[in-house]
Formats: sequence, structure tokens, C-alpha cells
Amino acid sequence: MIRINLLTVERERTKKKAANPFQAGQKLTLACMLILVVTGVFIAWRYLSLANDSRRVDDEISAAQQEAGRLHSIILQVQQFEQRKAQLSQRVTLIEQLRKGQTGPVHMLDQISRSLPPMLWLTGLKQGSGNDVVIEGKCTSLTSLSDFVSNLESSGYFKKSIEIVNSQTEVLTQPPGELIKFTIKAVFQPPSENPNAPPGARQGG
Repeated sequence: MIRINLLTVERERTKKKAANPFQAGQKLTLACMLILVVTGVFIAWRYLSLANDSRRVDDEISAAQQEAGRLHSIILQVQQFEQRKAQLSQRVTLIEQLRKGQTGPVHMLDQISRSLPPMLWLTGLKQGSGNDVVIEGKCTSLTSLSDFVSNLESSGYFKKSIEIVNSQTEVLTQPPGELIKFTIKAVFQPPSENPNAPPGARQGG
């Protein structure tokens, strides 16, 4: 007859049941600790990553500010250069205008002098508004006056036609004779601006 000690078997089952809750609690604790460790590692990694990104962004902002300062300095230099360029351009324009204004009267006097016929001389020369010129003088005959006007018109430096404003005859007692006092009005025009000027006058300027 076989006897089975049921009491011993029952005791062993009770011991296993008593041990199982402890092991389950350990497993749960270990799982929670593992989750906390992983979470902590992730948070630490994320913090370091964000810190690195923040430093990188700060460096980029600092570099951009330095570049902006450098470009601002360059822009100021360019603006100063443009201002100086404009001032120099104005000065050059003014100098050219003064040169033209100086050469005009020189050419005018030169052409008037070349156009003087014999027995005619000038007593006055006035430049009015613009290029208007009033010439006063005396001559011994109307022929000399006509030749003077013709010479001025053919020089290419005066517009056609030249106006004889007046002419008066003066009687001389010593020596006896007559003089013609005249006033003429002309408009001075350089050959480059005068389409009726002779080709030689245009080339000579």
C-alpha cells in the first residue's frame, strides 16, 4: 500500500505561493527603476542636446551681429564715397562751365580783332544778357563799317544777321574831315553751335 504525504506537498505549495509575491514585487520594482533610468538618460541627453543647440545658435547670432556691424561700416564707407564722388562731379562740372565761360570771351575778342578792317577802330564793347554783344566804334567810311559787319558774319562766331543799331557822322575841324560813329549789335555763337559756320571755323573751335 502506497502512502502519499499530502501534508508535505501542501506545505511546499504554500511556500511557493508565499515566495511568488515577493519575486513579482522585485520584478515590478526593477522595471520601474529601469524606466526611471532610461527616462533620466533620455532627459539628460535631451538637455545636453538642447544646450549644444542653444550655444550653437548663440554663436551664430554673435557671428551674424559681427557681420552686420562690418557690413554697416562698409555701407557707411560706400555712402561717404558716393557723397565725395557727387561733390567731385559737381566741381568738375563747375570747372568745365568756367572754362567754357573763359574761352568764349577770348574767342569773341580774337574774332572781333581779326574782323577789323583798315581805318576802323573800336571805342566800346559790352556783353549783355546771354551772348548779346554791343560794339561801338568809329570809322572813316561806311564801306569800312560794312566790311566789319561782313567779316564778323563770315567768321562763324556770330549769328547772322548783325544789326547796325545806329551810325552818326561827326565833322572834324582839325584836320578837316568826317568820322562815322557807329553801334552794332551781334550775338556771339561758337562754331560748334552754329550750323552756318564755315567748316574751318568748326574745326578750329
